[in-house]
Amino acid sequence: MFVFFSTCTVYLVLFGSTQADGLEALLVHRLPSGIYIDQYQLASLKEDTGLQVLLGSVVDLEAPAHTSEEFIVLVYPALDQGSLKATLPIHGRYHKPSLAGKRFELVEIKLPKLILRTDTCTQLISFPPYKIVDAPCTVHNLSICQWLDIQHLQEQDPVSLEIPLGDGSLVEPVCAGTLLVTLLCCVILSRSIWRHGVF
Repeated sequence: MFVFFSTCTVYLVLFGSTQADGLEALLVHRLPSGIYIDQYQLASLKEDTGLQVLLGSVVDLEAPAHTSEEFIVLVYPALDQGSLKATLPIHGRYHKPSLAGKRFELVEIKLPKLILRTDTCTQLISFPPYKIVDAPCTVHNLSICQWLDIQHLQEQDPVSLEIPLGDGSLVEPVCAGTLLVTLLCCVILSRSIWRHGVF
C-alpha cells in the first residue's frame, strides 16, 4: 500500500527596519532522503510565480526513500516589501511498509543556511561568527560568487514531518487476492472465448 504526501516549505527572511535594496539572499537547504522536489513542478512554478530554485543534483522522482540520498536545494527568494519570501513544494517519498504496526515515519528537515551578498561589495572579509562561502551567483549557475554565511540568526528546532506508512502485514493477503482475481478473470474469459469463439 502506497501513500502520497505533499506539502510546502515557506521561507521568509525579515530585515526589520534595514533597507534590503541591492541585497541578494540565498537559502542553502540540505533535504533528507525521505522527501523530494519535483523539478517539473519547479519549472511550472518558475513561469507562474517566478520561483527561483537550483537543485544541486538530479532528483529521481520514482525512487523510494531507502534507495535515495539527501540533496541540496538553493532557493533564491524574491524581494517583497522589505522581506524575502519563497514557497517551495516538497513531496514525501514512498517508504517501506511497516511489519511492526508502525503507521508513520518521522522525517526531520533541518533549517536552511542563509547567505547574503551585494554587487556593491565585492571583497568580503571573513570574521567570526560569519564566514565566506562560494555559491552560484544566480539560479542560472553560470558563475560563482562570494557570499556571507549568516549563522545562528535564529535558534529553532528542525521541522518534522510524519509520512504515512503502508501496512506490511497486508502484503501477502493483497498479493494472494490479486492473484486469485486475475486467475478467475482468465478462467471466465477463456470459457467465454471457448463457448462463443473469437469475434
